[in-house]
Amino acid sequence: MKSSSSQLRAFRFRARDLPCPYSAKGCHRLFSDHSGLTRHINAAHREPQPLASQASSTADLDIQAKDYPLLPPAPVSNPPSPVWHCANLPPQSSSGHDSTSRSAEDTGDMQPAVQPPYVEYHPYINDGHFLAPGSLAPSPPTHDPESYDPFKSRIRFELADFLYRKAEMSGSKIDELMELWACTLPKGVDPPFANHQHVYATIDAIKLGSIPWQTFSVTYNGPVPDGAMPSWMVREYDVWFRDPRLVLRQQYGNPDYAGDMDYGPKRLFLGTRKRQYKDFMSGDWAWEQADLIAEDPNMHGAAFCAAILGSDKTTVSVATGQNEYYPLYLTNGSVTNSVRRAHRNAITLIGFLAIPKTTSVSAERHYQNDESFRKFRRELFHTSLRAILDPLRESMSTYEIVPCADGHYRRVVFGLGPYIADYPEQVLLACTVQGWCPRCIAKPDQLDTGEAARRSHKHTEAVRDAKDMRQLWNDYGIVLTILCMSLHQPFTAYFPRADIHELLSPDLLHQVIKGSFKDHLVTWVEEYLVLKHGKAGAAAIMADIDRRIAAVPSFPGLRRFPEGRGFKQWTGDDSKALMKVYLPAIAGHVPPQMVRAISAFLEFCYLVRRDTLDDDILDKIDDTLERFHHEREIFRTTGVRETISLPRQHSLKHYRRLICLFASPNGLCSSMMEAKHIIAVKKPYRRTSRNQALGQILLINQRLDKLAALRVYFTAHKMLDGPCPRLPRFLHHPAADSDDELEQEATSPAGESDDSETATGSAGHRRIQARHPHYRTPTAGEVSLSDPEDEDVPGREDALRMARQAGGEAAAAEENDDEDEGAVDGPSIMAECVLSQTPVRGYPKQLTLLAHAIAVPTLPDLIRHFLYGQLTPTGRPHDSNNIPIESCPRFDGNITVFPSAIATYYAPSDPSGPRGMHRERIRSVASWRGGGPRRDCIFVSRDPELPGFRGLLVARARLFFSFKFQGVLYPCVLVSWYSEVGDQPDADTGMWMVTPDVDEASQPVLDVIHLDTVVRGAHLIGAAGDDIIPHGVGPSHTLDVFRTFYVNKYADHHAHEIAF
Repeated sequence: MKSSSSQLRAFRFRARDLPCPYSAKGCHRLFSDHSGLTRHINAAHREPQPLASQASSTADLDIQAKDYPLLPPAPVSNPPSPVWHCANLPPQSSSGHDSTSRSAEDTGDMQPAVQPPYVEYHPYINDGHFLAPGSLAPSPPTHDPESYDPFKSRIRFELADFLYRKAEMSGSKIDELMELWACTLPKGVDPPFANHQHVYATIDAIKLGSIPWQTFSVTYNGPVPDGAMPSWMVREYDVWFRDPRLVLRQQYGNPDYAGDMDYGPKRLFLGTRKRQYKDFMSGDWAWEQADLIAEDPNMHGAAFCAAILGSDKTTVSVATGQNEYYPLYLTNGSVTNSVRRAHRNAITLIGFLAIPKTTSVSAERHYQNDESFRKFRRELFHTSLRAILDPLRESMSTYEIVPCADGHYRRVVFGLGPYIADYPEQVLLACTVQGWCPRCIAKPDQLDTGEAARRSHKHTEAVRDAKDMRQLWNDYGIVLTILCMSLHQPFTAYFPRADIHELLSPDLLHQVIKGSFKDHLVTWVEEYLVLKHGKAGAAAIMADIDRRIAAVPSFPGLRRFPEGRGFKQWTGDDSKALMKVYLPAIAGHVPPQMVRAISAFLEFCYLVRRDTLDDDILDKIDDTLERFHHEREIFRTTGVRETISLPRQHSLKHYRRLICLFASPNGLCSSMMEAKHIIAVKKPYRRTSRNQALGQILLINQRLDKLAALRVYFTAHKMLDGPCPRLPRFLHHPAADSDDELEQEATSPAGESDDSETATGSAGHRRIQARHPHYRTPTAGEVSLSDPEDEDVPGREDALRMARQAGGEAAAAEENDDEDEGAVDGPSIMAECVLSQTPVRGYPKQLTLLAHAIAVPTLPDLIRHFLYGQLTPTGRPHDSNNIPIESCPRFDGNITVFPSAIATYYAPSDPSGPRGMHRERIRSVASWRGGGPRRDCIFVSRDPELPGFRGLLVARARLFFSFKFQGVLYPCVLVSWYSEVGDQPDADTGMWMVTPDVDEASQPVLDVIHLDTVVRGAHLIGAAGDDIIPHGVGPSHTLDVFRTFYVNKYADHHAHEIAF
């Protein structure tokens, strides 16, 4: 037995000096061996082969206006006239493959995900006019490729960035680290930094991203009461802010956004002249602003930048203790929605607003509802916003020259854009009475009926002159304490082309997800159960609903509710997760109309949360909202509600118009601001001393911004490509080079993978044209995976035990392997599915033994039928199982088993990369996280010509495997099938229902299919009806104990788009 010291000496540092070759696309990961680099490339950057029909350049396409009679002819040149952009329009595919017979030949080359729309640019305010030659523009800063100033070297910058931004290491720990580092260096050689003060001082010396914080103070100057004045009247309120003009210029010039910005308004059209709404600049509001700006001929050819604001005081009031500030954020409307949602520093903290409070002093709590206090609070809010945004005013009426992300200088006009806020702040912003709509004049008790006129500054001024104060308050919901004083109007009244009633953005998080769904519908269901069954009966039913939710099968991206939904502290993510599983959980326990009401609401929610919307989807939004309003009457007729006149549900009526104005609502959701709270407030607060924390939070944010700006600069100039250079040899400790014995013993299997091809190569991760043997054969790396070195074959009596152990080990190894899930870079394709990187060790490779190990004795025959369908030109998989086994090819080769497959598909409404691509892992393992087996379900392509679920099949993945036959590698999956229940979705839930196919012995009907036929994972939820499910039914049992299932189209947005 080796001693512990000899075992420790087997470890050796392995430098990460192999860079990802996709650094130009923003990936700067480093790897210590070629095996890890290969796995990363296959997982994160694998790109499908282009279509053969797309081999020629799109420049050779002959796209004529006669093919689209509703569209004007394509222009020869760019602006100033409106431009219809036809570039990158792929040719129509002429192939007509039946998807049930999809093989590697049919689907190896993936279709593009979407046909790009035609783009119309504004004729005068657009991005087509750079500065003319000879125009005066600031000289670009000189660049020294050898200088990492103020850092002496790249390693010092990387180290400071790691310590301060990534590790968030405290000052004392930085000091300790430098002391330990110094002990490893020769005498006289110092570590990179002397101490934490050295680190901080160097970061503070960064010039990029340095927008200083400023402050002003506000005090009460209104009437004072007789006697002692309350503390809020004498207190001085400090407001901290950064110049929004400088922040917008910094965002506009960030090279990280090059290619992801729209410098002018645009309109997107589909081939039938239908409008499409996606990023902010594709909405009507930006176009209307451009029309107003273009009234001045001097502004023609300028770009337009909208300042989008957002604020939320709730989280910050906790993070800063007694400080009465809450954050104000700024982003711009030019960056795409995907960039804004991806936390790429497109949202900047620009201020902390002051909020006067009285509840901290018990003797003054009666002032909380005092009119003078509420008046001062509103005036303080609007006065602060007006002062913070004042530097932008001049640039809203004339252009200024701005360096842009793509390296060009443009003439840019600024303007106030949408304001992102929840309902209480919207009321404060619009100066309306609580309970009224801040966008229209619908009365609080009539929000659920009819339409009402829209609010505007002009309307308010008109009625103010014609009505008295009481009428304005009671009939129009106008707060007079501000509007009757010319100095304290809503802050937008002081800026050109700005009207707060129009600029209030839709708020998916608070209006739809947390407000209408969680706070209203979920609560109303519980109240109905109490009214119907009493408290004891309702508690029993709620316990069953909790068990149904807890028993939902696992699924990528699905939050687990092991104890049901009965917890007190709800977040937005909790509400989103509950929406995915709530409908099947209550079906059978509440009246069908109540189920239909929630189904209609969920349909509305998933439609408005899409990344891209068009006129057809807007019509569906109107239809589902009308259906929801009709079905929700059940809550009134059952006595749960006397009236349904609620501001948050009323706001849903405005969504169609707001989508037309601002495009997709998911680019203006307050969830982005709440996520920014974590980065800009919560984490910095944890790093403070808690004593006067706000000043420390400001300093931490300024340092983080400087590091981020410097990293972007270095990256843009390719100064961070590849690994950091190693220290010169003379700086190494002598003992590190003289210990030959240590170097010899340090050799390990992990180190051998540097120069050898391992079993984790790229096999199974390329679309191999495998239908006929004369197509291309696997590469050397693929052969090594599908036909690894021989090993002793275990006996039959050990096969099952080894398979179970292998399945559990594979699941454990995959639990932390999430690199290939979620957002993905790469081109937009519809869908593809590939085997995981690493096969499962321990399964028998010989087919007969494997069949016994997994208890599927018919596996050899299933594979032979599969091969018949693949090798016979007229054969189809659904027909091949009826062929006599004697007519099928013989196969007795080796089988390689995999624990999972990885599906990649176009899902821009879900967490995705810049081109809308998303990945998920589909698992089939014997044990998942120490529990029972996990055999995920999948969608299989049946007929792409049929809409939605009618073009799909549902199966359960029993085993992922691959084998080689006649030189061709076949990635496969052993499945059990499900059949639809009826030819329509369920009338109440709106979801399709399926039941497992079984034979005469009530055993699952099994089949082997090509992995190329798999579209993605499917999520099934057991249909319990009005039965009480027993205790102990968990996620690993659900798919085995239920006989009927809902096909969960609410598992994510992509499922909603394909399983309708």
